[in-house]
Amino acid sequence: MKPKKLTKLALLTAVASIIFIVELQLPDLIPITGVKAGLANIITVYALYRYKWQDAALITLSRIIIGSIFGGNLSAIIYSLSGAALAFSGMTLLKRVIPHKYIWLCSTVGGILHNVGQTAAAAAITGAFAVTSYLPLLICSGCIAGFFTGLCAQFLIFRKIPKE
Repeated sequence: MKPKKLTKLALLTAVASIIFIVELQLPDLIPITGVKAGLANIITVYALYRYKWQDAALITLSRIIIGSIFGGNLSAIIYSLSGAALAFSGMTLLKRVIPHKYIWLCSTVGGILHNVGQTAAAAAITGAFAVTSYLPLLICSGCIAGFFTGLCAQFLIFRKIPKE
């Protein structure tokens, strides 16, 4: 990998990690476990559309590990990885069929898949399939968060840089 590309990927990983850690410090949007804005996923969607899927996967994996370490919750890494793996896989496949002007749609599906993956992991780990009762609410929140992060990523990708 060329140094310039490595530097860009490292900076994206750092930005995503910082966003993730700052978001952990913010109060919950609604008092329901598992509902977050997922603002660090703006960087994931951006990277998925600007770089190869392997590069975007590396950024996502690194952000999850760094976020778990600095966020102080290493046990949450299982939930984050399961949600991210399902969402990332789905978005990577959808990217091939959804035009770039609909990045927000791909991200919305990713938000839904993320919550499905996390709920499946919670049900498998705890053995209590009652956690799936939260799934309809989590799917709604995933739609909203995915739509917002997708719009932000789309804005970043198609932004016009003024000439100096």
